[in-house]
Amino acid sequence: MYKLHGALASPYSMKMRALLRYRRITHVWSHGATANEARAKLGAPVIPVLEYPDGTLAYDSTPLIYDLERRHEGRSVIPSDPAVAFLAHLIEDFADEWLTKAMFGYRWLEEIDQVQMSRWLAFDAFKGSGVEQITNYADAFRERQVGRMGLVGCTRENFAVIEPSTRRILEALEKHVVNRHCLFGTRPSLAEFGIFAQLSQLGVDPTAQSMMRAEFPFTYRWLLHIDDMSGIEGEWQADQALGSPIVGALLSEIGRVYGSFLLANAAAAENGDETFTITVDGLPYTQGVFKYQLKCLRDLRNRYADLSSEAKARIAPLLEAHQCKEFLS
Repeated sequence: MYKLHGALASPYSMKMRALLRYRRITHVWSHGATANEARAKLGAPVIPVLEYPDGTLAYDSTPLIYDLERRHEGRSVIPSDPAVAFLAHLIEDFADEWLTKAMFGYRWLEEIDQVQMSRWLAFDAFKGSGVEQITNYADAFRERQVGRMGLVGCTRENFAVIEPSTRRILEALEKHVVNRHCLFGTRPSLAEFGIFAQLSQLGVDPTAQSMMRAEFPFTYRWLLHIDDMSGIEGEWQADQALGSPIVGALLSEIGRVYGSFLLANAAAAENGDETFTITVDGLPYTQGVFKYQLKCLRDLRNRYADLSSEAKARIAPLLEAHQCKEFLS
């Protein structure tokens, strides 16, 4: 049996828990002190950590998803059409690496969110240990997270770019989910779980939750549906998905901000620069170079290059229309 060591306030933990539930892979959800113990054994300060039945520990949600695909048949989250599978991966990568900035910003920019979420995270980690230990840890954790805002690109100045980007995604989802729960048919792909991961936290944190409940109520409710889709039976619908407004809207946002972000990060790394800046809708976004996003760009390019000519031909017009082709070449 698998054991998922995670945290309720960790978007990637919620992502993996929802995916394991959908795929009906037997597992135990373990959070709090046990998650810290698993991280210590692994020697990496990250969650979630997936403990395999043989006791092996591993992390990083996207590689874990593909490894589970190799190990378990049925209820795959990778669309059977290679062209659509690439789009699903692209959207999941965008959620993991860009939409996460909304999660971080909404959580740690405003005092009301800082206070509540630091205390809740401390409560989750030290449940039953008394209010003094919980509040002491919360204060220290809050200070650390707020101090990291510049490192992860979630400054107040940058949030002027991040928040409108997030709202465009929410607006597109709000129009979509009242008609269809999934992006590429009547079953979820890894893209839905990537989006759910980050929005699951917006649906909890005070400022973002109030915004979602008031302006995007169906998307807010959609989160609970994606959290446990173990009862869903569905089919892939590739042709319909390629022309759907929601896929176009997500690709538009990827081309609008994420492609420029990846290219600027790569160029800065190649030049030996410590920071880079992009401009979105006339507004600057600046952050430090991240090595992990270099890996993401290489992986996306390799996956696109590996597509057959036929698969590329079917999605090339869509990628070009939304300014995604340039950074994938």
